[in-house]
Amino acid sequence: MEDISEDKIPLAKIEGYNCFACGTANPIGLRLSFYRQGRYVCSDVTLGKYHAGWENMAHGGIISTLLDEVMSWTIIYFLRVFFVTRKMEVKYIRPVPLGKPLVVRGTIVRSDEKEVKAKAEIIGNSHKILARALGDFVLVPKERLSTVPEKLKKDMERLFKMLEKPMVR
Repeated sequence: MEDISEDKIPLAKIEGYNCFACGTANPIGLRLSFYRQGRYVCSDVTLGKYHAGWENMAHGGIISTLLDEVMSWTIIYFLRVFFVTRKMEVKYIRPVPLGKPLVVRGTIVRSDEKEVKAKAEIIGNSHKILARALGDFVLVPKERLSTVPEKLKKDMERLFKMLEKPMVR
């Protein structure tokens, strides 16, 4: 694993939504928080027994969720745009353990005015990559997000502004 010696800069997030991965109002959600570290957006997480597939191992859907969410927050932080996931390819490399600290991190691979390609990894406490993903995301103008409530769109724009000036180290 590449050494990241830069400080962790916590990212702001909006409160009160039910997103399974990052929402603060979802009583069964993961409630992930994020930070920037160098060119990565990361989240520290320890999965519990309710995230199991096989005994003592994380369910593949939970693993995919973690990877998709960190790539999404990477795009939110670095590009501050509205988007949707088009596709994601996941490679499960090693079992993802329950009850052990994990780091999930994402970075932008490429972007243009229509699309973004990002990648993500889940890293275990032995610094080994446990799973990785490559995702394709499509930028969507705010007006085309017809199923997204206006309040959420406004809250996301407020979040983009809060992220424009990273917290000073």
